[in-house]
Amino acid sequence: MPSLWASTPLAERLDWVAGFRRRVARAERALCDAVHQDTGKSRFECLTGDIAPLLAACRWVERNAARLLAPRRLGAAPFWMSGTRVRVLREPIGRVAIIATWNYPLQLLGIQLVHALAAGNIVRVKPSERSPRSQRMLLEMAAAGLPEGTLEWTGSERDEGPRLLAGERFDHVVFTGSTPVGREVAANLATSLTRCTLELSGRDSAFVLHDASPKLAARSIWGAVCLNAGQSCMAPRRALVHEAVYAEFCRHLAAAARKTVARPLVDAAMAARCAALAADAIDRGGRDAAGLGAPSADGVMLRPVAVLDCPREAELVDGRHFGPVLAVVRVVDTGEALELHRRSDQHLTASVFTAKPARAARLVPHLGATSVMINDCIVPAAHPEASIGGHGESGLGLSRGEAGLLEMTRPIYVSRSGGLMGRSLSTPPGFVVGLLAKMLRWTYGR
Repeated sequence: MPSLWASTPLAERLDWVAGFRRRVARAERALCDAVHQDTGKSRFECLTGDIAPLLAACRWVERNAARLLAPRRLGAAPFWMSGTRVRVLREPIGRVAIIATWNYPLQLLGIQLVHALAAGNIVRVKPSERSPRSQRMLLEMAAAGLPEGTLEWTGSERDEGPRLLAGERFDHVVFTGSTPVGREVAANLATSLTRCTLELSGRDSAFVLHDASPKLAARSIWGAVCLNAGQSCMAPRRALVHEAVYAEFCRHLAAAARKTVARPLVDAAMAARCAALAADAIDRGGRDAAGLGAPSADGVMLRPVAVLDCPREAELVDGRHFGPVLAVVRVVDTGEALELHRRSDQHLTASVFTAKPARAARLVPHLGATSVMINDCIVPAAHPEASIGGHGESGLGLSRGEAGLLEMTRPIYVSRSGGLMGRSLSTPPGFVVGLLAKMLRWTYGR
């Protein structure tokens, strides 16, 4: 039986989206304060990284969901199915579980909520243990105006996630987090063949080609490294810079690095790991771009670090960290850059800096990424119509944008015909069979 919310007309569900959008916009200060308490993120970064993308996604859903979710008639049937017409309907999946993450606590959870609820699903959320205040506030705003039982949430403690999946049966699970935990979630769901969307991390590259603007590339890449203290699944972990522009790129990057102050990470252990990886790369012959030597973490505080001339064998190049540390490697051509890029098995996004977009376009099929940004990093992925998603070690399925909204539905194909199958149960005369064969050869064999 469809839930009360699933039976609610789409126009009314979109009224809820608009109300949620207005509540978030009007409470931006309180939400930013809660995010700061949870993660240390500044108001500016919360506004640009969380609030603005969420509001834009709400507006996009309001304007486009009716078109995307409307019944649609398929094209004409082939001649041998004469009289058959097919329509595709979009229905809610049913019960959706969202296991939320902390690094963009409002943007990621908020967009997932909007898509799942606009599509007519019942939603259960496990908030992140690292962002309990902000996500509870967001959930309370989302629950306003919904029928009782449509949106509920657990406590934020870490063990609530496994308990939620073990205690209830869901039709789709959305998980955002690390690859090891994503594997555990997928293994849990495999026994019941439950659909899932896994938003896992990338260990991504920024390519600076021989014709790139070194200043633009340095500023864009460094901005992405520092954004959210490097705690972005799309943040570049290595810059692969052509030798023709390497010196100039390093000069601009060093100027930016010298102006950068320490940032709070959400976890002291990760801050220490990032510092250790940078120190190891410097010990192996790399150079701190800011000229301050090997960094050290002070609790959760860490100065963003770019290691110039980073040795290829340094573990830092592999990018197995979640913080503001960048390996800068000189390369002689794109072949060498791709070889280093492919050392990583997690390709969520990639950035390519070049004066000729066509040159970047030729690289795109070889990058293994779902999102490729030319002459920029991270920010273009926030476009409300663009979907994000990984494959392999970086995840499963797509979220956000058109694909993300449709992922929260199931298609039903409804056909109408004149009973052609019933008329075909007995074998027709030979000349009819020959005519059919001739028409098939003429239609499909040309």
